[in-house]
Amino acid sequence: MAVQEELSILIQAQYPLIYLLTSEEERAEQAIASIAQSQVGSQGRSPRKLYIWTVTHGMVEYGHPRNNSHHNTVSPEAAIQWVVHQREPGIYVFKDLHPFIDSPPVTRSLRDAIASFKNSHKTIILMSPEAAQRIPVELEKEIVVVDYPLPSINELDQVLGEQLDPRSRRLTPEAREKLVKATLGLTRDEAEKVFRKAKVTAGRLTEAEVDIILSEKKQLIRRNGILEYMEVDETIDSVGGLEELKTWLRQRANAFSEKAREYGLPQPKGMLILGVPGCGKSLIAKTTSRLWGLPLLRLDMGRVYDGSMVGRSEANLRNALKTAESISPAILFIDEMDKAFAGGAGSSDSDGGTSSRIFGSFLTWMQEKKSPVFVLATANRVERLPGEFLRKGRFDEIFFVDLPNAEERKEIFRIHLSKRRRDIDRFDLEQLANICDGFSGAEIEQAIIAAMYEAFAQGREFTQLDIIAASRATQPLSKTMQEQVTALRDWARQRARPAAASVAEYQRLEF
Repeated sequence: MAVQEELSILIQAQYPLIYLLTSEEERAEQAIASIAQSQVGSQGRSPRKLYIWTVTHGMVEYGHPRNNSHHNTVSPEAAIQWVVHQREPGIYVFKDLHPFIDSPPVTRSLRDAIASFKNSHKTIILMSPEAAQRIPVELEKEIVVVDYPLPSINELDQVLGEQLDPRSRRLTPEAREKLVKATLGLTRDEAEKVFRKAKVTAGRLTEAEVDIILSEKKQLIRRNGILEYMEVDETIDSVGGLEELKTWLRQRANAFSEKAREYGLPQPKGMLILGVPGCGKSLIAKTTSRLWGLPLLRLDMGRVYDGSMVGRSEANLRNALKTAESISPAILFIDEMDKAFAGGAGSSDSDGGTSSRIFGSFLTWMQEKKSPVFVLATANRVERLPGEFLRKGRFDEIFFVDLPNAEERKEIFRIHLSKRRRDIDRFDLEQLANICDGFSGAEIEQAIIAAMYEAFAQGREFTQLDIIAASRATQPLSKTMQEQVTALRDWARQRARPAAASVAEYQRLEF
């Protein structure tokens, strides 16, 4: 409603050229038609007329059959000239004009039209699902860009009401809210289709059909191409140790609920997890999604960068962030952020400033975002991260994940052995934990896998001795990259919160 009111004000204020970004043509047309009916002409006698232009049918009055088009208005230039010659006030919607807007004849025609619109109560609205690659400099001072939002909760609730049968109308308020919130980020048409799909699949709409609705969101992510919808099958219990971090996450399991808003709590912004490679940082992201009951979206920065066209990389990032916001609440996962944004603030010499602009756009979005998108980022090389990322306000908390201590290694062995065998009592976990001093969680898992391969090749069951032999044959990263690990620990001692339960153990920081 706020955007519809903004459009109404712009039209009433005689703004000549509006660029309306939306993929929902029918819904936007209905909103503009409502505005046209509410605003009378220059002499106060009748509402403004609304016309729709397409390259296939030319100019057609809204509500009339498509074959009832005005003669010779198929080409953009002819249609704009036709608008200029109209004497009555009106609103003229041009659909998908963005491929033509950079053409000199179209640019000139639009400028001529704008010049003739003074005191005429005419407005041209360029409706398109995407922004033009380049707004001509001749039109930059005249055009106003407006994003038409996706349906609100109230609109989606209305759509749900239209799809409910008499039996389903007895849905509890909580169940109804859950179904409606599951469709946030879908267009009205997509919501209608997914409600119908759920009803056909299950016979009627109930709270249990939320998974069917979420599958539609997965399709939305796949179509985006930059984001990846990550399937999650691990629980928080699959993480060995890191009790301080797990407690922090459990406390915020309902942070995005209406109950939390009523309590006066702000929505969490994000979390940065620093640490030694292989210590469970990525696993934490997956288990957080399961714990909080939110979709996990991985932002692939490699797909963001596109050198085929100037400005394309920035557009890719904007589209990805917009998609994440459209299906929020959600978790946006950026793995190895130190590689994604390394040197972002000073890369103008190597890539024409693309990395700097990407970096700046992402920082601005993190600072100003209002949507419930929780940014969960991981990093291994903190010295590569721009300082702007680490200042207070970007993330709610910065955690440091150190190498597991003896008790945590014992727990990690128990978790990985339990996944592969039921009878783990035959293993001496304490001995294994002591032998693997300095190992990361990933290295412990690989030692078990190596032991299993050895025993499998010999046609027997793997044993304690196999794991010990595989562990002794492994050179852990804590030794091969000791200087890097030590530097990371030194940095984190005063600047990050330990993820392990024992602060004393964290402060020991010794192998």
